[in-house]
Amino acid sequence: MVHSMTAFARVEKAGAQGTLSWELRSVNSRYLEPHLRLPESFRDLEGVVREALRQGISRGKLECTLRFTEENTEKPLQVDRERAAQLVAAAETIASLIKNPAALNPLEVLAWPGVLVGDATDPQALSAEALTLFNEGLKELKAGREREGAELARLINDRLTSIEEDVVTLRVLVPQMLATQRQKVLDRFADMKAEMDPQRLEQEMVMLAQKSDVAEELDRLSTHIIEVRRVLKAGGAAGRRLDFLMQELNREANTLGSKAFDPRSTQAAVNLKVLIEQMREQVQNIE
Repeated sequence: MVHSMTAFARVEKAGAQGTLSWELRSVNSRYLEPHLRLPESFRDLEGVVREALRQGISRGKLECTLRFTEENTEKPLQVDRERAAQLVAAAETIASLIKNPAALNPLEVLAWPGVLVGDATDPQALSAEALTLFNEGLKELKAGREREGAELARLINDRLTSIEEDVVTLRVLVPQMLATQRQKVLDRFADMKAEMDPQRLEQEMVMLAQKSDVAEELDRLSTHIIEVRRVLKAGGAAGRRLDFLMQELNREANTLGSKAFDPRSTQAAVNLKVLIEQMREQVQNIE
């Protein structure tokens, strides 16, 4: 089964230390492009999160945001007196070297990392919870990509069926169109009351048939359709392969258009190009 590169997942977990939440967004990209937004206290997770993304997803631009809301409204503030004293002493040392130094602001001391502390917590346990929650979010994101991928495959298969029908119709129409063209030539000369060497007429019709021979293009269209269906069924990271096949389908449709000698074949070539373009747009979303 193929997967879309577009999906969204959000997971949240409330605990004694606070509430953790992950938001994972995935959009189209030629390569895997993870962008992580983590609170400073969870920076140690960056490596393992990136590795999990590499293992689980092959393409797409991914934005992964972790938020942590600490439950500390009823907890008293605690000051690390020893660290604060060290900071004040260091500030006084620097102040002695400055003429007319500004007074030390207590709030600035509190803002220094490690001076204001909460109750004793286990940061490793909190990081482990965040990682477990991330894996849940990643699983949900992949499920969303899979669901949308299935819908994209259905849309592409519908258009492949339409192309197959046009190919069958063209196979039937080509001999009829050649016969119509032959009759038009005969009627034109009859109207002009001109005589034409039958052998010369046959030569002209043979040349027209050769120039308008689209059997090879129709065969290649059928072959490409079979391959697209096979790739869709095989699944995996199929986007690049499908994009290549869309280019090949478009090439055959262009050739059909250049060989068209009847309004019906011209319209058929236009219809094919429209269907192929619709598929190409969908393929851009496939991983």
